[in-house]
Amino acid sequence: QVQLVESGGGLVQAGGSLRLSCVASGSTSSINNMGWYRQAPGKQRELVAGVASGVTNYADSVKGRFTISRDNAKNTVYLQMNSLKPEDTAVYYCHARAVRTIWRMDDYWGQGTQVTVSS
Repeated sequence: QVQLVESGGGLVQAGGSLRLSCVASGSTSSINNMGWYRQAPGKQRELVAGVASGVTNYADSVKGRFTISRDNAKNTVYLQMNSLKPEDTAVYYCHARAVRTIWRMDDYWGQGTQVTVSS
């Protein structure tokens, strides 16, 4: 089992910055990849950024503005968000995929943190 706890959300003006943190606990050695998703009201949850074995990927809408990083020693993944736009407003969820067996992976989610960008 893996537990994820996010922090760092809040209210910011357009053009501002926020940094989200997600601390993993439990069976952290089984974690294969981690990432951030977001869900705006009335919309589906979407991948924002992910990191696996040092390789990162980003949604087109955040490329050049957001940076994901992972500190394995602290079991923490970060999302640095710069040049925020009102359309970035959403609940942001930390995600981890962990290996249970060679045939099965488990997905874990944090409780979510609200990010609100005012225009």
